Amino acid sequence: MPVPPVTVIILAGQRAGVVNPLAARAGVSHKCLVPIAGKPLIAHVLDTVTALPDVEEIRISVEAGSQAALDPVLADYAEAPIRLVASQRKLIDSVLAAAGEDEGPFLITTADNVLVSQAAAAQIRDAMAEPDVDAVFAMARREDVLAAHPEGQRNFYRFRDGGYANCNIYGLANRKTFPVAAQIFAGGGQFMKSAKRMADAFGLGNIVLLRMGVFDLAAAIRRLSRRSGIGIRPTLLADGSQAIDVDNERTYAVCEQILARRESA
Repeated sequence: MPVPPVTVIILAGQRAGVVNPLAARAGVSHKCLVPIAGKPLIAHVLDTVTALPDVEEIRISVEAGSQAALDPVLADYAEAPIRLVASQRKLIDSVLAAAGEDEGPFLITTADNVLVSQAAAAQIRDAMAEPDVDAVFAMARREDVLAAHPEGQRNFYRFRDGGYANCNIYGLANRKTFPVAAQIFAGGGQFMKSAKRMADAFGLGNIVLLRMGVFDLAAAIRRLSRRSGIGIRPTLLADGSQAIDVDNERTYAVCEQILARRESA
């Protein structure tokens, strides 16, 4: 099945009045501008998504009036179809604003996802083109994440077939997915950390069984798909580094090491 052009949404906004500790340390206005491995966080993400084939547009969700702060970075991508969209107070409203009236598909990630690879993005894009797939969640096995870096990720979701970490890249194939997206992004993309949000979306019984590790990953997602009424697909990424992004000083150091390792390779 042919893969339609995707719209990439990069979430780069920050809460009003909140200074990110990494940004404060670096002396920049936005976390997405914090330098790592010689360039701002968001530049690593842009390097990846601007190299993808069949991208309709790249929309950066950031506060209105931030154009001047991002201009020096965006100057290096003058040929790419990049547009800034004003972010909103709630993350899901920022996603919806960036989506506009388009039908999709949408590839969504964050400006601090500096390790995101073209292979991972292409895998998500290809999965959205499969029949009956509405939403794609990228996951990585615990052993693959720890192989990428033993300190890269400390939280794993327990299923009968092992531990998994979510990767900060999502695929929404169409607007049908937006009600579920509202649940996902209500907590900054860390959907499965909130038992209440999960129960509201998928039913308390399902969540209790999920927490008990009764299901393997595939069976759990099938149940969630039936409950939500949309076709949800988990996509496993073999590269465990895809589950690591720059959240704090620890993960900044981890990402810096992995980027240096990639450069030397």
